[in-house]
Amino acid sequence: MATKLVDLVYWRNLRKTGVVFTGLVIGLASLFQLSALTVLSHTCLGVLCITFPLRLYYKLLELMRWNPGIHPFQSYLDHDSSLTDKETVMLVEEVVLLIAFAVTEIKRLLFIDSVIDSVKFVVFLYLLTYVGVQTNGLTLLMAAVIAVFSLPLLYKKQQVRIRKVVRAVKAFVKRIGNLCSSLYESVRPSPAAAPKPAPVATVALRQKAKSK
Repeated sequence: MATKLVDLVYWRNLRKTGVVFTGLVIGLASLFQLSALTVLSHTCLGVLCITFPLRLYYKLLELMRWNPGIHPFQSYLDHDSSLTDKETVMLVEEVVLLIAFAVTEIKRLLFIDSVIDSVKFVVFLYLLTYVGVQTNGLTLLMAAVIAVFSLPLLYKKQQVRIRKVVRAVKAFVKRIGNLCSSLYESVRPSPAAAPKPAPVATVALRQKAKSK
């Protein structure tokens, strides 16, 4: 399954990827105006409007003995999309591990296991409030679908240029960090010098003078 997803993302089969990508975008765009049940029903009806007449046409050819009884969609019916016991167990284990990891991380962030991580989480949630005001979940989901089907292919074709840009950005960020650190070191007050201990001989003379 992972290999098939990679093939879809990298457009190794243009026709299959084009159908999947177009269907996802049109389906998500339809959800802006219609409910999910309406979109699902209309999609199934559209598929049946194509498959049903074609099946009747092949059946008519079979009755007229112009077709040896070949089903037009036999390849799709013979395709085995079921999971074996091992694959089912592996899939369930992955899902359970992901859920457990998410619950553990959320619990760690909410109950302040690490102050810095919790502060980052608060900033992230605060930024999400602004994102939620400007957009909705469907818009973000559509943007994610477009990014998944475009960014990997773009990175594959422009890998050298993107790496150069990333290195330049990292160097610039490192330079800014070093500049801020040097400014902080120059502005920070120097720590007060500790008082020097008195010599042992001087202390002894003072004690003798006090005793006299």
